[in-house]
This record gives sequence, C-alpha cells and structure tokens, in this order.
Amino acid sequence: RTSESPNETRRNTERMFASHACLSSAAAFTARRVPTKTGAKRGAASPAASRHTTIRAQTGHGHGESAAGGGGAATAHGHGHGAAMGDRRPGEKKGFVEEMRFVAMRMHTREQAPKEGKAEPAKEAKPMAQWQPTKEGYLRFLVESKAVYDAMEAIVASGASPMYGDFVDTGLERAEGLAKDIEWFCETYGMDATVADGPGAEYADFLRDISKTSPPEFICHFYNVYFAHSAGGRMIGRKVSEMILDGKELQFYRWDKPGGLDAMMTRTKAKLNDAAEKWSREEKDRCLEETGKSFELSGKLLRLIA
Repeated sequence: RTSESPNETRRNTERMFASHACLSSAAAFTARRVPTKTGAKRGAASPAASRHTTIRAQTGHGHGESAAGGGGAATAHGHGHGAAMGDRRPGEKKGFVEEMRFVAMRMHTREQAPKEGKAEPAKEAKPMAQWQPTKEGYLRFLVESKAVYDAMEAIVASGASPMYGDFVDTGLERAEGLAKDIEWFCETYGMDATVADGPGAEYADFLRDISKTSPPEFICHFYNVYFAHSAGGRMIGRKVSEMILDGKELQFYRWDKPGGLDAMMTRTKAKLNDAAEKWSREEKDRCLEETGKSFELSGKLLRLIA
C-alpha cells in the first residue's frame, strides 16, 4: 500500500475518531422504542404496525409515506406500495444479517459510509486537532473492551438461550487476545492495568441483563460488536498503532484460525440468519431497534482512546 506521511496518518485518524464520536448522537436515529399498548382502539394502528412504521423510518427506507389512501403509500421514488410490500424491511430478501447491516450502515455518517450513511455528524467535544491517542487511554480502552468480550463469551457459553450455543467458538472471540495485549502493554511500557469499572463494565452488565430477558436484542449487540470490530475497529487499531505503538500489531486485531477472518464471518452470518428464521417479525424488529443502544455503548468505549 502507499505509505502515508505522519500528517496524513494523523488527519486520517482524526477523521475516524471524529466520525466515530458521532455514534452516541446517531444512536437516537434508531434508539426510539415504540411502547406496546393493550386494548388498542378499533381503527388505530396496532403495536406491531406502529413498530414497523418506526423501523421503516429509522432505517432510512427512502419511502416518503403520505396519506394517499387506497393503493398504498406514495413513495419518494415514485411508486406506491400495498400493505404487503410496505411491511418489507430493507435487505429482508437476503436474510436477517443484511437487515442488521442495513440499519447499522444508516447510522454511520456520509464520511464513514458514503453510499448508505444517513446520520448527521455530532458536534465535537474537542476540536479535531486535539484528537491525539494516548498510551494511557488506549490501555484503558483495551481493559474495558476485554470486559465486554468476556461477557459476550460467557453469555453464549451459558446456555441461557438455546440459540446461544451456535455462537460458541466462532473464531471471532477477542478476550484471549486482549489479555495478551494488556500483558504486553504493561510489560513494554511499565504501566499498570486498572480494573474495568467504566464504559466496558457498564456495557458488560447491560449485556448480561439483556441476554436473559431478550435473546434477539442480545444478538443485535453480538453482531454489531464483532462485525464492527472486524471492519472499522481494525482500521482504528492500525492507525493508533502507527501513531503511538511503533506499528505493533496487537492480538486484538489478529484472526489466526484456519480460513481466516472472512471464513469466520461467513459461518457466523449463516448462523445468525438461521437463528433469526425462528423469530417472529416483532422479535426481528426488537433486534433491529437495539442498534442505537449498541452504537451508543460502543461509542463510549472508543472515546477512551483519545
């Protein structure tokens, strides 16, 4: 690849941090929940229909629905949909993983995802020029991230839901690699790793609770945490390493099992699609609606770095 000058590396990293800092505000894009109501009045939209309408709006479906009765809502791209088509989710024909991907991509900014990003960039707490990773911040990020991955791995091994067993030993697990990285960090730089008591611990507690009460919502976090790390997370890791670790590649960003990362992700996607086949449409929508919370909690972790 073409080498970057130090200034280019810094600018690219700043752009990534700046765009990832929008995750908390972008969470509002999908975090709205539609309360379930009982005893709905005749003629009123059912809870499921309300939820579906919310999901369509949240995913940026592009259908500017109006009160054009009769043959279905008029759409922004010039044709009407009947009720059956109106209930379709973007990506639904390709499987539920594609639905999750579509929702997640809509929560990125145009800078992060030029074709699909819809979220508005957040106003920065710091000017971009001040986004400078630190070893102390990065070590804390690793420690807090390990709390999240420890929780994920323990949850799928717990058998709290029959579906979780399919997600044991996918090859995407990160806790063991993080433990090695934290040990290397402390030995190399003479630093002490604190106990996770910040955003990672908060996220881990949240995951343990939600995994017992709503497996579909937990699966949303499982998908977003692992798959985001394999993409944007890897880029951030490389850039930060170039800036403060002399290019050291951490275990957190290595997938060494046979077949490599692509094979692991393909197998895991197939398992996610199989699991979702057993869900009702309402359960699928609850999973999609959890995307905002996943982005919010992951964003808190990323902000530890700088």
